[in-house]
Amino acid sequence: MKKILIIEDDVSFCLMMKTFLTKKGFEVFNAFSFKEATVILKDQQLDLVLTDVRLPDSDGIEILKHIKEVNPAIQVILMTGYTDIKTAVNVMKIGAFDYVSKPINSDEILHTINKALTEGGKTSTVVNTSSETDKKETRPVKNAYTGSHFIKGKSAKSKELYDFINVVAPTNISVLIIGDSGTGKENIAYSIHKLSKRENMPYVAVDCGAIPKDLAASEFFGHVKGSFTGAVTDKIGHFEAANGGTIFLDEVGNLTYDVQVQLLRALQERKVKPVGSSKEIDVDIRIIAATNEDLQKAVREGDFREDLYHRLNEFSIQAPRLNERGKDVLEFAEFFIAQSNAELERNVEGLSDEVTEVFLSYEWPGNLREMRNIIKRAVLLSSSNLIEKSVLPAEMFQHNVLKNADVDTAVIASSDGFAGASMQREDLKLYSSTNEEQLIRVALEKAKYNKTKAANILGIDRKTLYNKLKLYDIEL
Repeated sequence: MKKILIIEDDVSFCLMMKTFLTKKGFEVFNAFSFKEATVILKDQQLDLVLTDVRLPDSDGIEILKHIKEVNPAIQVILMTGYTDIKTAVNVMKIGAFDYVSKPINSDEILHTINKALTEGGKTSTVVNTSSETDKKETRPVKNAYTGSHFIKGKSAKSKELYDFINVVAPTNISVLIIGDSGTGKENIAYSIHKLSKRENMPYVAVDCGAIPKDLAASEFFGHVKGSFTGAVTDKIGHFEAANGGTIFLDEVGNLTYDVQVQLLRALQERKVKPVGSSKEIDVDIRIIAATNEDLQKAVREGDFREDLYHRLNEFSIQAPRLNERGKDVLEFAEFFIAQSNAELERNVEGLSDEVTEVFLSYEWPGNLREMRNIIKRAVLLSSSNLIEKSVLPAEMFQHNVLKNADVDTAVIASSDGFAGASMQREDLKLYSSTNEEQLIRVALEKAKYNKTKAANILGIDRKTLYNKLKLYDIEL
C-alpha cells in the first residue's frame, strides 16, 4: 500500500483529503505544519507528499528541499492558489513532480498522484488505474472510512465495540456485524481489516441487496467471455478480487436462497468457478458480513440457511445505535461539520447550545448516516459560524409523531410543519414527483433505512425503490 503524507494547515480540508485518499486505498498521514511533517518524514517510508505551497512555518521551496534531503525518491505534488502558481512552477524546476490548483478537483488530484507514482519509477500496483493488458472487467472497490475520521468515542458502548474489534481483528475468524442501518457497520468491517494481518491486501465490499439473482454467480465468482448473453469480456468476481484479503458482505440477509447455496459452497471449499469456466480458482479470503435483519428468525422461518448462518457467525459484533453512545454524539457531529466544511467550502465552527441539546435528546433513527446528511444540510444553510435550530430539518422535531404512525401508513411532513393527514400505502404512480419523493423519505425513516422494509411499506419491489432512490438522488 502506497504511503502519502498531506501537509496542509487547513485542518478540515486536510482531513477531507485524508478521507478521500484512504478510500482510494492509500495509507495516509497528515501534518498541519512543516514541523509536524518533519517528524513523519523521519519515521515513515513515504512514497509521495502532497503539500500546500504556503504553511505557517515554511514555504514550498524549503519543504521540497527538506523532503529531497530525507529521500530523493519521494514524489512531491504542490497544492496552490492562483496567486502562488508562479511559486509552484519555480518549485517544480527544483524537483517537484507537479502542482494542482485550489479548489482541488478529486479526479484531477487522483490522476496526478497515480501519474507521479508510476512515472516516478514506482513498480507496484497503483490504485484505480487500468492496465491496457488487463482484459478483465472489474468493478471499483468500495472502501470504508478509517483512520482519524473513524471516531472511536468514549462511551461504554463505544469502548465495548472497540474491545471486540481489537480482539477479533488479528484472527481469521468470520465476523457477523449486526446493527440497524446507518450505524457504521462497514466502518467496523474495514477497521477489522486494517487491524488484521491482511491489512495490505485487498478489501472488497459487496452490497448483497443490490445484486440481481440472475447475476449473482457472475458478480461473486466472475465469468468468462461468451458464457452468456452480454458477457463480452472475462470478468473477475468479488471473491477473486478479494483473494488474500477481506470480503465484506453487506446486507447479507437480502441474498436469495439459491444464492446462499452458491455462497456456502464457496466459503466451505475456498474455491470459486467463474460462470462458463471449467477451472476452479483457489481463494484465501476472510469473511466479514453485516445485516440489519434478524437472521436467527430468518433461519427459523426457512428464509436463511442455518449452515451459512453459522459459517458467517463465528464471532458476532453488535453495532450500537447512535442514541446509545451518549455524548459521543457530539464527537461525531464535530467530525461531520469538519467534513462538510471542506466539501462545501464553508467555515461553520460548531453547534449552538440549543442545537447541542437537540442532538443529545434526538432519537437518531437513521443513526450516523442521518447525522451526516443533517449536518451537511445545516452547514450549507448556516449564515453564522454556529449551526442554529432554524437550519435543522423539520423531521427532527416531528419524529415523535412519525414513530407512532402505523407501519402501513406514511405521514407526509411539509417544510412548514406536520401536514396532518396520513396517506395509506398505495402505488407511487398516484402521486406527483414532489409527494413521491417525500413519501419515499418517510417510508425509509419508518423502516429505519432498511430498503426491503421501505419497499414493502410503499407497496413496490426493491428494484423499483432503487430506481426511485437514484432518480431523486436520495443518499443512504
